[in-house]
Amino acid sequence: MAVLLKKGGNISLSQTDSNLRHILIGLGWEARLTDGAPFDLDATAFMVGENGKVRNDEDFIFYYKLESECGSVVHTGDDAVGGGGGDDEALKIDFEKVPDAIKRVIICVTIYEADERGQNFGQVDNAFMRIVNLDNNIEIARFDLTEDYSTETAMIFGEVYRHNNEWKFKAVGQGFSGGLESLCHKFGVQVA
Repeated sequence: MAVLLKKGGNISLSQTDSNLRHILIGLGWEARLTDGAPFDLDATAFMVGENGKVRNDEDFIFYYKLESECGSVVHTGDDAVGGGGGDDEALKIDFEKVPDAIKRVIICVTIYEADERGQNFGQVDNAFMRIVNLDNNIEIARFDLTEDYSTETAMIFGEVYRHNNEWKFKAVGQGFSGGLESLCHKFGVQVA
């Protein structure tokens, strides 16, 4: 049975299975009914070092660049519609391929063209993040985002990080205005 985490909670993934090597990070949400344009939420990952920044733009995984240069983080593809139950977008991490210089993989979700469409996370329901052991398909942990994020257009859902030779997961749930660009600036990605 999966551990249900609250905002700020964490779990040692390594202790759930000492042989854990491959995980799936499933992300899901539902848009509230609106009169406007359809919602398109996008998952992203920032592979950051000790300083909280990417080493270079190659450590930024998103809908236009679905795999890290080292092959350790793979985005399974953009779902422009979302909803309908289950994972709307997902990322896979192979712990054995993550470079030693990478200390955290930050998992974020942004609303595509949020400002132009007048959309924010206050219009999103039932958002969640789950961690699944890909070797046996057992869900390890789940984080349901229950707060009302009325102005935010970008969210850090959670992070997978290294601590004392263990891989852990932390439920973050931190919102930002400014969409994907604000997250890129925060984590050191060069924005054109």
